[in-house]
Amino acid sequence: MQERSRRARAPFILVLLCACLCYNLFSCSSEKEKPAQTDEPTYTLIFIDKTRSVNVNKAFVGQKYQQAIADIVDQNIRQKGDRLDVYFIHENTSKARALNVTARTEMEDVSAASPTDREAAETEFSLALGREKAQIRQRVLQQLVAQNSGASNQETDIWASLPVIAKANESGATVKVYYLSDMIESVKGAGRRDFQVKPPKDNAQAEEWAKTDAEPLKRYTLGSPEITLILPFEPNASVKENNPAVTQYWQTLFSELGVGTVEEQ
Repeated sequence: MQERSRRARAPFILVLLCACLCYNLFSCSSEKEKPAQTDEPTYTLIFIDKTRSVNVNKAFVGQKYQQAIADIVDQNIRQKGDRLDVYFIHENTSKARALNVTARTEMEDVSAASPTDREAAETEFSLALGREKAQIRQRVLQQLVAQNSGASNQETDIWASLPVIAKANESGATVKVYYLSDMIESVKGAGRRDFQVKPPKDNAQAEEWAKTDAEPLKRYTLGSPEITLILPFEPNASVKENNPAVTQYWQTLFSELGVGTVEEQ
């Protein structure tokens, strides 16, 4: 009796196993045919100091900033939709957008292509992207050497970069921010800081000031951008010239505003 029951179930089990096998094969095939997911776009913001205290005509500063721009473009422009904006830092920073470009080079869908055709498409994409990067890099370098002899070079409003970052955060892209500046905030008036007249005397005072200043600035939602401070100081610069307490101020301020990563170069 039991033997007959086992024989009766055998065809059913065989059919079930075949069905499972076919499903798995189909699922694997479908996964392989899906095109590779592209990374989310990168939104790069470069703030270039155009005030009296930063001189890109100095050999060290010019070389450092030219190399920084080359690296930024190379690392952040990788696919169609990557965006790069340049703003000037001076007394009207938030209104000083000097350049706005969006990458157009697109990798064609090669999910169904042969290995040879895929390699050819990847080579063509790499060459086209390289040409576009070169054009973008040149346009940014033109903004680096642009002179600002107007009255706006008298004040350095770095706080005004915060609403620009907040606006970029609304795009949903990965936001990367670069300051090509000495970070000497210098704005006259009540409730503002003028580090040219009164810089923080030590790290403790810098942190205290930053925490106080952060409260009204928390109205800007910065998200979690990567922020890099690219300072124009030579390695042997004095403490008077490259005051570490100023950097501590910005590290603390950005931390208070929710930014996780702040790097100094």
